[in-house]
Amino acid sequence: MSVLFRSRQQGAQQVKISAWRRFVTFWLHHAQQCIGSLGELARYPFASLMTMAVLGLSLTLPATLYVIVKNTDSVGANFQNASEITVFLRQDLDDQAVTTFAKRIELNPAVAEIKLIEKEAALAEFRERSGFGDALETLDSNPLPDVLLVTPHANHRAPAAAEALLQELKQQREVDEARLDVGWLQRFEAIVQLIRDGFLGLALLLCIAVVLIVGNTIRLNISSKRDEIMVMKLVGATDAYIQRPFLYTGLWYGIVGGVITWLATAALLWWLSGAVRNIADLYESQFRLTGLNLAEMGVIWGLAIGLGLLGSHIAVRKHVRAIEPQ
Repeated sequence: MSVLFRSRQQGAQQVKISAWRRFVTFWLHHAQQCIGSLGELARYPFASLMTMAVLGLSLTLPATLYVIVKNTDSVGANFQNASEITVFLRQDLDDQAVTTFAKRIELNPAVAEIKLIEKEAALAEFRERSGFGDALETLDSNPLPDVLLVTPHANHRAPAAAEALLQELKQQREVDEARLDVGWLQRFEAIVQLIRDGFLGLALLLCIAVVLIVGNTIRLNISSKRDEIMVMKLVGATDAYIQRPFLYTGLWYGIVGGVITWLATAALLWWLSGAVRNIADLYESQFRLTGLNLAEMGVIWGLAIGLGLLGSHIAVRKHVRAIEPQ
């Protein structure tokens, strides 16, 4: 019994050792083919860099457009934060009614802040700034109404939400008139949406172009090694084993192409930042162009690697399988 138990134990250990060796061998082959594909690229540095540069520069334009859209959204948010609804109250309201109405509006969850401009203060300011002080002294009564400046809450500053709040305020019996110029907000939002849709469409086209370029490059590499692939298949190499170096070539295209995208995008944004700074200074604004953060750079790098792998995968699955020994 002890001999049988020991033999079974030794057999189990040999199975574990064999599985571990297969696992290590599998990844060693992957590492060898990965490094070998990099060495293959180094044999033709100019052609390899040309393909990597095409991939990187193709992604530079959508990356730059993304940064522009992101900064445009931030500018639009600042504009919307400054939007106010001007509410003109009825002339026959007394001070108590005005104060009560202002407190009621302030409790509205769609309202972030209100500012009451009393008609006496408004008349005094108008008298001081208009230059018609003597003419105003002849008036029997104050023609100006009490005014509320209503700032919508952050969740209600979009044009549609601000318009809804405006209509709600107009329906109050204490309100004579309420105004909000939402037309420019709607036009600005439409322009931003147009830029965003154009960015998505152009990015999709350029990504397809990158896949086609990488796929065509890999196809040419496969065609140049047709005889070598036929010999490998004759000695028993599987399609997966033959395809790996070409897949790793697409991986390297994506890795280096992503770095080129970072550098080109940073250079382009640096070039544009001077013009943006000059425009912001003319409007006495502190706005500065914001570039890509680490997370966004990681997404772009991952996209470049994914496109390189996708292009190479499409090419190798079609063309490697088509090569068969005669």
